[in-house]
Amino acid sequence: MATVGLDYPQGTDVNPSQRRGRKQGGGRRGAVRHSRKKVQIVLCLLLVELCERFTHFGIVCNMVLFCTLKLGCRNHQAAMVNLCFVGANTLTPVLMGWLVDSCMKRTVLVYICALLHFTGTVTLPLVAFPFEDFYVDTQHNTHSPAAREQVVLFYLALVAASVGSGGIRAIVCPFQAYQLQGFNLHQLRNFFNWFHWFSSLNSVFVFVSIAYIQQSIAKNLGYLIPFTSVLMTLITIHMVQNRLIFRPKAGGSLMATAGVVVTALKMCCTKYRHVSGEVRDWLDRAKENYGGCYSEAHVNNVKCLVRLIPLFACHILYRFCILQIPSAYFIQTMHSNLNYRGFLLPVAALNVVGLIPVLLIGPFLECLGSYLLSLHRDPISPLTQMVLGHLCATLSLVVAGISEVHRRNFLLVEQVLSGKVLLVSSMPCFQLSPQYLLLGVAEALVMPAYTLITFRLSPKSIQGIAMHFMALFNCVGCFVGAIIIQGIYQVFGGQWFPDDLNNGNLDRFFFIVAAFMLLNLLAFWRISHRYRDLRQEEDWCVKGSLLEKLIEHEKTLKFYDSVLERSTPFCPVEVVL
Repeated sequence: MATVGLDYPQGTDVNPSQRRGRKQGGGRRGAVRHSRKKVQIVLCLLLVELCERFTHFGIVCNMVLFCTLKLGCRNHQAAMVNLCFVGANTLTPVLMGWLVDSCMKRTVLVYICALLHFTGTVTLPLVAFPFEDFYVDTQHNTHSPAAREQVVLFYLALVAASVGSGGIRAIVCPFQAYQLQGFNLHQLRNFFNWFHWFSSLNSVFVFVSIAYIQQSIAKNLGYLIPFTSVLMTLITIHMVQNRLIFRPKAGGSLMATAGVVVTALKMCCTKYRHVSGEVRDWLDRAKENYGGCYSEAHVNNVKCLVRLIPLFACHILYRFCILQIPSAYFIQTMHSNLNYRGFLLPVAALNVVGLIPVLLIGPFLECLGSYLLSLHRDPISPLTQMVLGHLCATLSLVVAGISEVHRRNFLLVEQVLSGKVLLVSSMPCFQLSPQYLLLGVAEALVMPAYTLITFRLSPKSIQGIAMHFMALFNCVGCFVGAIIIQGIYQVFGGQWFPDDLNNGNLDRFFFIVAAFMLLNLLAFWRISHRYRDLRQEEDWCVKGSLLEKLIEHEKTLKFYDSVLERSTPFCPVEVVL
């Protein structure tokens, strides 16, 4: 850690011991200032993250209800809108990160994104919630927006909020800003457990407070969303003005990583094969030694990243399964009896039931891991957690299908939601709790382990790129889920994702997705052996001396159409794809 020295004017009579003491005192003050700034950065990062997640969950928890009852969307359309918004909110940080790396200044982009986020979060309450006073003129005439204008404003607000949120997350609070490179396996496990725990705690607060607006009793709570956006914007401006925003090191980008893959595919063509000769791995054709245009260190880092793609692919269907809570499970809860001792519960209140396992299992896993380490035993493997989590998600879908069959056997009763009378099943909504609990257990087990494996098996110089790839595949899971819902609706004529749940077969939708999840679980179990060794991948950007690389390059040039059939002297680990 750098220390702050003291300069003395010429002629000042200071003995060596006094000078030494003053230098040590200045060093201590510099260390204190450095530690205070570090604490300030961490607090700002956490606050921005919590505010952004608050606005995101506040939008998602009411979206299906608003789309079906206010905009007149069908059930499958509302579920698809929800999935697409979550997917866009996952994709925009990747796109904004690429934009700031390629053509825009970080400060300019962060101000633009903060403005977009505020505009979107202000427009949504005005469009979605019944603030009639806002549309009353001086003559006390109400001018509510037309249905078409309402739809257009709603989608524009979603786009603005999504783009603004993505830019802030990419620039202000990327994962690299937490500086986890020096953490060991146990410290990383604890960090990811508590990180997801705090995110879930924030979600509980959102679903308890914002979801209460659905009963139109506490309409003014709708202003919590833009208020939170303003708070996030002020914190972001403070971080920009005080230079607290993390600036990643140059040397790795998403486009350069994609360029390695494209170059390797291009060199694999027949007309280029005579240039590069035979190679051990198809990505090696992108190296400069074999006719490509990328350094050996960069290509080897990309090979470590490509090794994780099967893990990412198995997470696609799981992500769609988890997003049943704000989509299909939400619709199922809407058509159940929400009355509890004369009080009409918010539809999204059951989401809190799904978050209870996350709040309990996270601390339990940390305590269990610390106890096992004290006994010199290994804690639960992340792969074991992921397999158990996928199994819980599959069981949740099966339970949801059984509960749907059971729900249809109850008598119909009238229920008022957002000013409209619906015929719903008289089955109490709390009987749907087991499926929410199982998905909560799945999320508590899978997400910390999944993030840990991704972060641990990526070289340090491209850990940010690895997190971007993980976000991309999460985004693919959302859009693939929307395509699955649309496909099932079209193939089965709307019977398996019906608009009227009392005359349809939503249970068959849950059963078919559970079958897909079971196949996905078998595929994940088949490839899981590749990720058992969680020793940190070494960074190729700092591995190997210049002399070793020159020797290897010289050996490669000895033959025109082939290379030596031996491993490189500075490559202790061979990555097998």
